[in-house]
Amino acid sequence: MSVQQYDEIGEAFEGFKSLPLTRYAEVPGFLAMVGDVRGKSVLDLASGTGFYSREFKRRGATEVLGIDISGEMVAAARKLEEYNPLGVRYEVGDVSELRPLGRRFDVAAGVQLLNYARDIADMERMCRNVHRSLAPGAEFFVLAQSPDYRPDVPSLEKYGFRCEPTGEETETGPRFRVTALLDPPISITVAAPRRAVYEESLRAAGFNELTWVPLEVSDAGLREYGADFWADFRANPPLEMLRCRA
Repeated sequence: MSVQQYDEIGEAFEGFKSLPLTRYAEVPGFLAMVGDVRGKSVLDLASGTGFYSREFKRRGATEVLGIDISGEMVAAARKLEEYNPLGVRYEVGDVSELRPLGRRFDVAAGVQLLNYARDIADMERMCRNVHRSLAPGAEFFVLAQSPDYRPDVPSLEKYGFRCEPTGEETETGPRFRVTALLDPPISITVAAPRRAVYEESLRAAGFNELTWVPLEVSDAGLREYGADFWADFRANPPLEMLRCRA
């Protein structure tokens, strides 16, 4: 994982959630897949500035622990918690070297987490550490770039992002430069692991009931922009979700 690229973004990362793709597809889609967290403990891995951590707590989770590899991201999340206390805890940590957490959680979330694995062995380590941190039968919810995304068709710019192949290939899959079209724009570099890499790593760690979940545009997004606006997204979805059980 590249800590530096996220340390340099810090608080500006919150701006991602205002862009059409994130606001009207990623956020409602991921929260709908995770479902009811009332009365549950949630482990939010690659928690960034805490957007999903805060949402889980607002939605009734009893305990939420957010862990991110970037100290700047965690500092921004703690600042938001200080400003509006919800009872979310955050700490700096690398999921591939995750410390024993002293308890097992009911739910784990990994938004743009596993795609930062340096290689297949690293992804397997991440998955084993997540599995070890979950109660038997608990679910792990993943969101990442779709393994089937094609960069040679109409761009994502109208949805707030640019996604360009770097020409590099890692053991897990090709690398992309993703730019959020904010002011100023923010770019990060990330791999797009192949579907089999995710599935084999999760199964090797002990997860089962693996299910890929397509990302849909919310009703609010259809009302705001109309169905035609989202045609390119639907023809070539840039993001996909995955759920599995410990």
